[in-house]
Amino acid sequence: MSLISGILGSLVEPITGLIGKYQDNKLTTEQLAFEISTLAERHSQDIALAQIEVNKEEAKGNWFQSSWRPACAWVCVAGFSVNFLISPLAAPFGVAIPMVDLTTMMPVLLGMLGLGGLRTFEKTKGLNK
Repeated sequence: MSLISGILGSLVEPITGLIGKYQDNKLTTEQLAFEISTLAERHSQDIALAQIEVNKEEAKGNWFQSSWRPACAWVCVAGFSVNFLISPLAAPFGVAIPMVDLTTMMPVLLGMLGLGGLRTFEKTKGLNK
């Protein structure tokens, strides 16, 4: 029993007694007492259902949440392309293309690859949603 139910239970008994003083019909008195006693539980259930709907909407995600990892990967691919493909191929023609600093990009790329590997492991083991 939750704390709120206990508090409401202790409040319902005096209210039921008051209803009994002004209401002669025992069935009506019991119905009113039942309505009062279940009011808090219905309210908390409504709150829980509303929270479930909010959780469903948040779980759907949006474009930005699902696209940050591919965008970050493409930036890393572009950096590697400049360093290992474009710059070496342009050098014989006398075109000097500055190379990208890989010391800042490598931790990001390796972290993404590690997370990607873990995600693949989860999918193969059936641990994903």
